[in-house]
This record gives sequence, structure tokens and C-alpha cells, in this order.
Amino acid sequence: MTRPAPPVPLQPGPRNLITDVAGLAVGQAQDAALRSGVTVVVPDRPATAGVHVMGGAPGTRETDLLAPDKLVGGVDALVLAGGSAFGLDAASGVAEALRAAGRGFPVGDVRVPIVPAAILFDLLNGGAKDWRANPYPALGRAALAAAGARVELGSAGAGFGASVAGLRGGIGSASMVLAGGVTVGALVAVNALGAVTVGDGPEFWAAPFEIGAEFGGLGTPARWPVAMPPRTKQPGEATTLAIVATDAALDKAQCTRLAVAAHDGIARAIVPAHTPFDGDLVFALATGARPTPAPDPLVLGHAAALCVTRAIARGVWHAAPADGVGLPAWSERFGVG
Repeated sequence: MTRPAPPVPLQPGPRNLITDVAGLAVGQAQDAALRSGVTVVVPDRPATAGVHVMGGAPGTRETDLLAPDKLVGGVDALVLAGGSAFGLDAASGVAEALRAAGRGFPVGDVRVPIVPAAILFDLLNGGAKDWRANPYPALGRAALAAAGARVELGSAGAGFGASVAGLRGGIGSASMVLAGGVTVGALVAVNALGAVTVGDGPEFWAAPFEIGAEFGGLGTPARWPVAMPPRTKQPGEATTLAIVATDAALDKAQCTRLAVAAHDGIARAIVPAHTPFDGDLVFALATGARPTPAPDPLVLGHAAALCVTRAIARGVWHAAPADGVGLPAWSERFGVG
């Protein structure tokens, strides 16, 4: 009897970032006084996208058009922003800049950039929120202008003012190359009501899924508590936003299913997740840069969830010291990393 071949280990891409997916760039901008920012993911040409929301308090723009039965087939950018509802205007700044560059859905002789967006709540993090003019359109334009292959992790972009239970949050990213060469990546703005670390220790809930020492190599804790972590935020002050991407060729329905599967990654890394007070959301993006071979959707969804899990831990692990404002960074609390 022939034994099946052992599974090929899944490995990160060369950067271990969402930009390992061919055809993608990421731009970020933040304002230290505001303690908030914007992150933009930009495909080099319109890309197929889907979305799935599992949190009870989302804030979004243009997500309805991502449904499989809606007309528009591709997006020009995806935007994640702080600022709660005010941050949705970051997408306006991005759309204006893309239109000036000649990008967008053609309507006669007019181009209308398709820029879905989602926001997280960071209005009570100690930053200067007494603006006279909404700062987010300018932050959106600045983020788009900075787009490239490099992704700053931790306290950057939409994750600059983010937090989780007891710690500063941040921007995390991770990637994975499948056996057939298809790449999957994730970018996450980690801003949750729940905890990313286990109990009072430094270990991450994501530890069983770590590759190498990408978030410290601390291993798993000696004991896994079952009690809910103490709440350090009030209801409505959270939301984790994720973008998963692949260079496979997917349609909108397949992107939607990829976003659904990727939510498992949030639940593995944050406890509790998908609460009534979070707006937890996952966008899925397919560039189609590697159209063949067609990936197994089961493997693709599993890889997306793993990337989200690892990205969440990396975002918190890389957070910069808080300088006495708000919650401490992981490195300030645990003194290593």
C-alpha cells in the first residue's frame, strides 16, 4: 500500500508581508499628535475583492458593491483608518488622488475610483482630536503617496493609535507561499476589546501558529486560562480590521469565501473576538497575477487564516513604546523583544 506523501511545509514569502503578493503595494501615514493614521493597500490594476463582517459595530464605506451580485468587478484601493466615522473620509482623499492619476471605473469620460474602506475606534487614546478640519482626507492622500513594497509594522498607519486588552495595538502583516507557488498575505490593524496575550504572561494566543520567531519565539504558556480577560476598553472602542490577499485568480464569490475563512485567524489570536462591541471585518483581494494552477479553496482559506493570526501577534509585538500615553507596548510591559 502506497503511503501518501507528507504535506509540504508552508513557508512565508521573502518579506513575510502582504506585499509578497504580486501586484500589491502598501502605503501608510500617521499623525503623532493625533495618535491616529491611515493604511492603504493598492493593487497595480483593479483587483477582485470581497468582504465579510463578523463584529457587531462596523464602520464601512462602499462594502455593499463587493457582494458577488453587484456590478463593479474590481477595486482600485482598500483603506483602513483610525478616527471612527471621521476616518471614512480617508477614502475620499485616496479616491481624489487616484482619479488625478487616471484610475477608476470608467463612466463615459469620467473615472470613478472604487475605494472601499473600514474604520476602527481610537478617539479616546489621548491624541489631539480637537481638529477644525477633518485630517483624514490628507492622511489618505499621504498614505497613497507612500505606497510601496515596504510595510512598517507596529505603531504605523491605521494601527498607530490602536490598542488591545492591556497593551498597545498596531499594524501587523504576514505571508505564506503555497506548494503550487500561489502566495497569500494578510495585513491587520489590531484594535480589539479582547486580549492578544495569554493571562498575565507575554505569550501570544497565536503562539501555536508562529513560524520561526516572527513574534518573539516565546512558545506556548504553561496554562491556557478559560476566564475572559479583564476589560480595558468601553463598549464601542474597538475593532480589528484585516485585509487578506492572494495572487491567485478568484471571482467575487471566491473572495467573499476567502474573507469568511480568514476570520478564523482573528478568533485564534484575540480572546474574545467578534464581540458585539467590535466591528471586526476582513477584506479579501485577488490580483490574479498567478492565474494557474488554480489553488484548492480549502488550502487557500486555511493559509489566509494562518496569515491573519500571525499578523495580529506581529502587530502587537512590534508596537513602539507608548511614552506614557495610553496603554503600554508589549515591549514595555514584558521587557523583551
